[in-house]
Formats: sequence, C-alpha cells, structure tokens
Amino acid sequence: MNRQPLLAVSMGDPCGIGPEIVARACSANPPAPCVVVGDLAVMRRAIAQCGLEAPLALLDAPDEAPDVPAGTLALWQPPGLPARLAALPIGSVQSDAGRAALRCIEAATELVLTGRAAAIVTAPVHKQALAAAGSPYPGHTEMLQALAARGGALPEVRMMLANDELRVVLVTIHVALRRAIELLDVERIVTTIRLTHEAGRRLGLAAPRIAVAGLNPHAGEGGLFGDEEQRLIAPAIAAACAAGWPASGPFAPDTVFMRARHAKGHAGEFDFVVAMTHDHGLIPVKYLGVERGVNVTLGLPFVRTSPDHGTAFDIAGRGVADATSLRAALSVAHELCRCAARG
Repeated sequence: MNRQPLLAVSMGDPCGIGPEIVARACSANPPAPCVVVGDLAVMRRAIAQCGLEAPLALLDAPDEAPDVPAGTLALWQPPGLPARLAALPIGSVQSDAGRAALRCIEAATELVLTGRAAAIVTAPVHKQALAAAGSPYPGHTEMLQALAARGGALPEVRMMLANDELRVVLVTIHVALRRAIELLDVERIVTTIRLTHEAGRRLGLAAPRIAVAGLNPHAGEGGLFGDEEQRLIAPAIAAACAAGWPASGPFAPDTVFMRARHAKGHAGEFDFVVAMTHDHGLIPVKYLGVERGVNVTLGLPFVRTSPDHGTAFDIAGRGVADATSLRAALSVAHELCRCAARG
C-alpha cells in the first residue's frame, strides 16, 4: 500500500506558541501523517493549554507515526534535549529553549536527509533565544542551509513567503539593510530568479510568470534615484532569460505587488515577485494577514515550510494561538512532496 509522505514537524521554541499551534494542527486532520519532533512534557502541556482531548503517542521511532490512530498526536523525542523544558517560564527568552529548538531542527533535518521523512515543517523559533544558546545562525533558513551542506559547499537558498494572493521570493534576507544593498550583484539575483522558476515548475506551472521588483523608488527612474536597476537588476533579468528562466522587470516596487496580487475579481499579472530586500518583499505579504502566509525555503535538497509568524510571547501559554498558518504550511509541504513524487 502506498503511504502518504511523512511530515516532520519541529515544536519550535518551547516558551512560545509553537507547541500550541503544533498540537492543534497535527492532532486534527492534517493533510499527511505528521511526527512532532519535540519534548514530551512540553507537548503534554500544550495539549492541556489548548483544551484538546487529543491523546499523545510517544514513539520509539519517528517512522511509526503513520500507524498512529487518527486524532492522536504522534511525538518523537530526540536525544539531547535539555532537561525540565516545561518548567521554563513561558513567554520569555531562555537559552535552554533555544537549545531545544535547535536540537529539534537538527533531528528533523536528519530525518529528511536519511529518507525517514519527506519534508520538514518548522514551528517558530526566537532569534534571541537561539543566540543565547550559542547558535551562529540568525534563523531557520541559514541553519537549514548549513545542515543540508553536511560540511560541504552551502546550497544556494532563498526565502519565499506565500499566501493565496501573493508569492514573494527574496534576494537577501536577515542582514542589515545597508549590508543587503551591498550584497546585491548580478549572480545573486540570477540565482534567485532560477530558484523561483524551479519552484514554479514544482508547483505545476509550465511557464512561471516572474516579476522582478526594483530596489529604488520608481525602479530608479532611469538612474535619477539610483543605478542598481541599470547596473545589476536589468542585466540579471537578461541573463536569466537567456538561461531559460524567463522574468520581467525591473518594476517599481511600490506597484508591482498590486499587479501580482491574485484577488477576487482581479487575476494577478504574475505568479511570483522577486524582491531585493527582506522588508521590501515581506511587508506586502504580511499586510494581507500573517495567519495565511507560509514560508518556503527554496534551494534545499528537501521540502521545508513554516508559518508566517513568530513565537508570539505575548499570548504564549494561553491556548489562544491561531494555527491557521501552520496548517497552511503543512498543506504546502504535502503538495510540494506530491508534486516531487509526480516528477
């Protein structure tokens, strides 16, 4: 019998809302079998906080998850987690919480790299907790890039944030704005267009329509407001088109997202927008509602998605966190796995 792909779901920061939204999303009709990679006491607490009736099954091996009865939260506790995680104060930055989040990500990544799971779905982590734990990585994307490399060359990865109205891929991510502008070059932009094109093909689009946003107001206005469009972005678009990854632009960044948006009564002109910097690209998507967004890491040798929000320390522990974005992340991961299986 053919089984559906197994999704490995890391619990996130145990002091944030991650365990709560994981408990909600993975115990109630997920799109595919899920194994939660996390701490037993933390996940028991999350189930209680949310007022769920879901039983919890502690697995000896993560690949037992598909055999767990429907409505049961399948949990695998990886070795090496800090002790007494459920005793940490909720809603605060804790180094042990950062260590636990890191360990769960490492363990989930090992599952996909060894073929025991088909995809990773990661619950939110807190960047200050990761730093307090000694992590050299500012977030999931950079950590997964390093883990996927296995000591070799780092794969080129990019962040895509998507909902049912917009898909945006970023050329630069977690760096200061000044540094982001310094990092822009033709090769980096071409690579982003290539990864976007490949993502579109995996999503079943025969000819993905990719718009490239400019960096400066009015896309530089012919050089009046900056020359990055002429020096870097336009040559990168031309190179990508010549290589077989068609894209158009550069377009004014204050209007291209409206043109690309797929809304009721308005079919978007584009399937993806490539944006030069983090906030340039993510503000339009998040404005439409963080509860609907999904973060997808492009360029990894496996599927990775996550919800489009953080740890929400202000509401953690109250059982009120909305799991909609995590449910969407599970669905996108499942769909990407199915598309990959179809070739």
